[in-house]
Amino acid sequence: MTRKRGPIAALAVCVALLTGSAGCGPSDARERGGASPSPAGELLDRRDGEGSPYRQVDAEGAPAVGVVVTPDADGGWDVRLTVRNFRFSPDGTGERAVAGRGLAHLELNGRRVALLRTPEYHLSGGSVPRGTHQVTARLYADDGSVWAVDGEPVESTADITVSDQEPSPDPSVEPIATAPPEPVRGTAGRNRDGGRGSPGGAEQA
Repeated sequence: MTRKRGPIAALAVCVALLTGSAGCGPSDARERGGASPSPAGELLDRRDGEGSPYRQVDAEGAPAVGVVVTPDADGGWDVRLTVRNFRFSPDGTGERAVAGRGLAHLELNGRRVALLRTPEYHLSGGSVPRGTHQVTARLYADDGSVWAVDGEPVESTADITVSDQEPSPDPSVEPIATAPPEPVRGTAGRNRDGGRGSPGGAEQA
């Protein structure tokens, strides 16, 4: 009888391992390390201009971004992002989507000019010639996917108009542009929300 119980006991141990009660495989190691076994949101078939897929999340608690562009005294432009339900990930962050985290792509007239891990950036005066230009901030997860709500990217766009006169920090002189949270009226430049996510003036979560 003793010889027969040995294989049965061994089989019981194997079953326990397979059911996870005593597991020690890669998934268990990930959980002990605090990482989520599944990414945030749902990947869609839609992609941005660079081929990055959209990552859809629920509207409730979704990231949001606004962009403010103001002229500086040296003829350049100060760009500031306001975000809600979102934190900028530091350099060296792993390429994994975590809800409410990531970085921003800053575009000028549809061309990417910077990857931002902070809410501030400076555009030189030479990069913004005379005319009307669109400054867009779009939020991305750390794996390169685009945060999206209802199939639209979480982004915001501000229009700035450069005239013959050099930019001035005086708000009474063109141009100055703000996309949500606060629209600019009158001669200060047209503003529009280019996508989902207007933080309503909220600072970084």
